[in-house]
Amino acid sequence: MSRIAKNPVVIPAGIDIKIDGAKVTVKGSRGELSHTVHPLVSLTIEDNVVHVKWDEKDKRANALAGTTRAVVDNMVTGVVKGFEKKLNLIGVGYRAQVKGKVLNLTLGFSHPIDFNIPDGIEVETPSQTEISIKGCDKQKVGQIAAEIRAYRSPEPYKGKGVRYADEHVVRKEAKKK
Repeated sequence: MSRIAKNPVVIPAGIDIKIDGAKVTVKGSRGELSHTVHPLVSLTIEDNVVHVKWDEKDKRANALAGTTRAVVDNMVTGVVKGFEKKLNLIGVGYRAQVKGKVLNLTLGFSHPIDFNIPDGIEVETPSQTEISIKGCDKQKVGQIAAEIRAYRSPEPYKGKGVRYADEHVVRKEAKKK
């Protein structure tokens, strides 16, 4: 039995949610998001609250109900507040710079890396070694942050690379003679 799916999603003022069959659309001040719900799960709106309905005897429907509730809640949070991921560049000569819709990265390779910023995502560089990724879609913000981090993930000996702001890299001891 899914405990997460039992909690209703409260719709704040100024948010418009439409359920058209299996498609859910959420509109707010920060943008519009849509998601297709699995056929084993259904959504209903009653008194500015979204409820998830499913067959509690079916294990797969049970899992999908919790996931669906979390996705809808993240959609509502995204159009109200938005999501943000912060990255830090650690290493000598590692730099980041935004030029229009392109993030230019210098990460110790023989060439600079140009990362095209997709629509719906804002990337800022408060300093040369900090990157801030913002958007209303939680999955998209996390995916873009992971793609940027993958260019030079932190290595365990010196800790150099691109890391999340709250990430702790476990350092290894160097070889002994």
